[in-house]
Amino acid sequence: MSHAVIVDVIRTPVGRGKPGGALSGVHPVDLSTVVLRALLERNGLESTQIDDVIWGCVSQIGDQSMNIARQSVLAAGFAETVPATTIDRQCGSSQQAAHFAAQGVIAGAYDIVIAGGVESMSRVPLGSSAHGGVPSDGLRARYPDGLVNQGVSAELIAQRWGLGREELDVFAAESHRRATDAWAQGRFDSQIVEVPGFVTPASGVPDETVRPSTSVEGLAGLNPAFRTDELAARFPQLDWKITPGNSSPLTDGASGVLIMSEEKAAELGLTPRARFHSFAVVGDDPVMMLTGPIPATQRVLQRSGLTIDDLDAYEVNEAFASVPMAWTHDLHADPAKLNAWGGAIALGHALGSSGTRLMGTLLATLEATGGRYGLQTMCEGGGMANATIIERL
Repeated sequence: MSHAVIVDVIRTPVGRGKPGGALSGVHPVDLSTVVLRALLERNGLESTQIDDVIWGCVSQIGDQSMNIARQSVLAAGFAETVPATTIDRQCGSSQQAAHFAAQGVIAGAYDIVIAGGVESMSRVPLGSSAHGGVPSDGLRARYPDGLVNQGVSAELIAQRWGLGREELDVFAAESHRRATDAWAQGRFDSQIVEVPGFVTPASGVPDETVRPSTSVEGLAGLNPAFRTDELAARFPQLDWKITPGNSSPLTDGASGVLIMSEEKAAELGLTPRARFHSFAVVGDDPVMMLTGPIPATQRVLQRSGLTIDDLDAYEVNEAFASVPMAWTHDLHADPAKLNAWGGAIALGHALGSSGTRLMGTLLATLEATGGRYGLQTMCEGGGMANATIIERL
């Protein structure tokens, strides 16, 4: 059995996912091509050496329809013989793409694969692919009260874990502080690829969603984002504390990882930076929805033979502050190792791109600190979660 190794992982800067955002004028296919071309160029590869491209994207409609992975491969100038497929595991789409790619290498089906993802939330708004959809009779029969949006799920988590509004805002402000410091220290420089026409925001931080001036006091003035009269009547126990400030912002971006067998890397004279150690994917309560990272982490630790104390860094996607806070509590994890360079509250959450964005940050953190094992996990729509452990080489 061959080991699957990471040779390179890169991403674009992130833009605010709204009209006028720094990347809103760039077609998501073109965002993807920037990453695909750079992975070849940085590693001296020809496109004909790539066995497959597996790309994550959540809202597969409009500019992101018609198998955006294949469109991106062709637009990037790859040989027409290179296949590509687009997958949707909600927010974990590109993490799942990396799982499929690495598992294909381990199984001997691939030698070299590119996995990654893209989301332009300015051009294809969140929820676009669900527009007009009607729940099936079977789903309504099983969940007669109906499912809820992720903001309500984040509220339910905050309530169940006893997380107060100030705690959530403190966590969010710390995410911005860590991201600002990481950028100032050049932590992300090696991961970032240039997007033609991109203009660095006035803050001086290329990721447009990072706000260096964020404070707990400023966040305290924001109103809850998901309360409606109907939902308040359905969930009278909630005191509604999830705001735009302690949630991840709508974001545009793309990211990708170059994965190959250990033998192929040696043959090509490329230096592996990490290997995939263990994988897990789980389903969980679709109403609580965002608690999946807890059982996913428990499963991947069981499979790996490691404990939480064996891990040197963890990236838990900050879809909402309540998600990693509940995870930290239940896993008895060290907050200092969690999202050490900031998380999605600051760095953005370009849905289909976030999985391999986290992977790049996790690997760079391990390299900067000399750590050996790193974990990434993220909640996903519908009550699912992926978890991955990588080992720095």
